[in-house]
Amino acid sequence: MTEDHASVDAYAPVDMAARVEAGGVAKANLDIATILALAVLAGAFIALGANFATIVLTDSGVGYGLSRLAGGLVFSLGLILVLVGGAELFTGNILMVMAWASGKVSTLRLLRNWVLVYAGNFIGALATAVGVYLSRQWAFDGYRVGATALDIAHAKVQYDFLAAFMLGVFCNALVCLAVWLSFSARTTTDKILAIIPPITAFVAVGFEHSIANMYFIPLVLH
Repeated sequence: MTEDHASVDAYAPVDMAARVEAGGVAKANLDIATILALAVLAGAFIALGANFATIVLTDSGVGYGLSRLAGGLVFSLGLILVLVGGAELFTGNILMVMAWASGKVSTLRLLRNWVLVYAGNFIGALATAVGVYLSRQWAFDGYRVGATALDIAHAKVQYDFLAAFMLGVFCNALVCLAVWLSFSARTTTDKILAIIPPITAFVAVGFEHSIANMYFIPLVLH
């Protein structure tokens, strides 16, 4: 007997893999203008999550661990906007290697997507940083918001190469896991709930997200 009702169960891992591969093929076949437009949006979305986290981390008074946890929870907004809204984020598009490994996407198409998306993410994040700076949000709470932004950016440029590289690797692993888990979802609510834990974790433990840093660091340059 064939069931004609919609399933509420999460997709199984084998189905998730098929969906990730199909998504990779679709991304690889987007035209250049669409890739760039969606990448600019993704950069802006991640920057908005970073901005939200900056506010929450300001003068929190709850201690290091809990403040990092809170910052991670609200930073999740960025990837939620990206995945639910259908934007193109470089760190998430690393999962396109699954479609490439199965021979469904060529190396040239893979690299084209990554280069264009990375450039678009930078434009979106930088434009958001400029807009936030011009809004004078850094003067909020008696300039404490600006001080928090400066502290965040200063900490990020203190790492040596190896430490920065490894922090970026672990961050991207958690971002890819968040994207992977989102492919198990059948509803928007499921997708959001799948995204939050890995993203909260990478922010809370101090891993480094390359696209978020395209917002954090330029914001305090002048």
